[in-house]
Amino acid sequence: GLLIIDEEHRFGVRQKERIKEFKRGVDVLTLSATPIPRTLQMSLSGIRSMSVIETPPEERVAVKSAVSVFNEALIKEAIEKELQRGGQVFFVHNRIHDIEKFARLTGRLVPEARVAVAHGRMTERALEKTMLSFLNMEVDVLVSTAIIGSGLDIPTANTIIIDMAYRMGLADLYQLKGRVGRSNVRAYAYFLIPGDAIIPDDARKRLQAIQELNYLGAGLRLAMKDLEIRGAGNMLGPEQSGYIDAVGFDLYIEMLERSVAELKGVEVREPVRSSVNIRLNAFIPDTYIEDMTLRLSTYREVASAGSSEDLDALRDEMTDRFGKPPESFLNLLKVMELRLMAERLHITDVSQAGQWVKLTFSSEAPMRAERVLEVFGKGVRFHPKGFELPLKGDAYRAAREALKTLSEAAK
Repeated sequence: GLLIIDEEHRFGVRQKERIKEFKRGVDVLTLSATPIPRTLQMSLSGIRSMSVIETPPEERVAVKSAVSVFNEALIKEAIEKELQRGGQVFFVHNRIHDIEKFARLTGRLVPEARVAVAHGRMTERALEKTMLSFLNMEVDVLVSTAIIGSGLDIPTANTIIIDMAYRMGLADLYQLKGRVGRSNVRAYAYFLIPGDAIIPDDARKRLQAIQELNYLGAGLRLAMKDLEIRGAGNMLGPEQSGYIDAVGFDLYIEMLERSVAELKGVEVREPVRSSVNIRLNAFIPDTYIEDMTLRLSTYREVASAGSSEDLDALRDEMTDRFGKPPESFLNLLKVMELRLMAERLHITDVSQAGQWVKLTFSSEAPMRAERVLEVFGKGVRFHPKGFELPLKGDAYRAAREALKTLSEAAK
């Protein structure tokens, strides 16, 4: 009655469906440190339930990661440093045709190191002999393909060097990185690339993610980054990533949540989208957050805030990370606050028109003209879909006061 799929990211949709066909109606539990985008998206959207284990084993130390252009001096230093403390090294080169060349290179760079080669085309007996030699510490450096990526637990191996890292997926890189640091000793992972200018953008994002998310229990965050980079795939077909870029992440999530709610029999109401157009410099300057990726990520966090408390928490987080926020960033939070207040009142537009603050209601807004006139008095000026108020002071305060007054009147 139960099917458990370990290392789920290594299976395709057809394989998993074929396994399930052995017994119909079976419950499925999938396990993975880095779930594939489609599985993760199905969990985030409520189609599947998800449990997260983020507590590392006792005394486990996070692996320190570094991305570098291929450099013989760096390789020599990394290997020598590990050997000096009595450890062992994995050198991953995922191409069998020239793997022996890299074994010879390693021997030339560090002559005192005992080097062995392991890959999937070796005979079973030869491969077993090599792995047992490494396990028994008769080999110092194991030059191998990504065959070592699953299941190995060798506490004495605490440095891994991965050549041509940009050719591998995020899950593969994370699994390889997990082969080291399996004790209370600080481990090191080096991701080597031929040159920053010649690797694809997606590969650069993967390497940036694996370098930044280097704390213990980062697998889920890494998988979510993979979801952002590759897309969520086709829910009802074999594709496990992609497609999401055709409609955009936010719209995709919204469409998916609406479909799931309809299938569950929950009434679905179209959310009110508000726009705020007032004369206010509202942006994140590059002098405050220099990294473009981080800046875009922060814009997304501001846009996805669901309450004033979320905005306050975000402001405190940014202050803690980058220092005192500039006025333009605080203005951005103010604009978002107005938008949240407007959406709760079914107001689709808050804008400044000369010396007036203009508010436009949606067709479902509960507020009527009589009530508006009663609340604001004779100074109000109506238009076909809403009303205008004379501007006293700056537009932000005037708009906020108007929305606050409407909120009180709507109670």
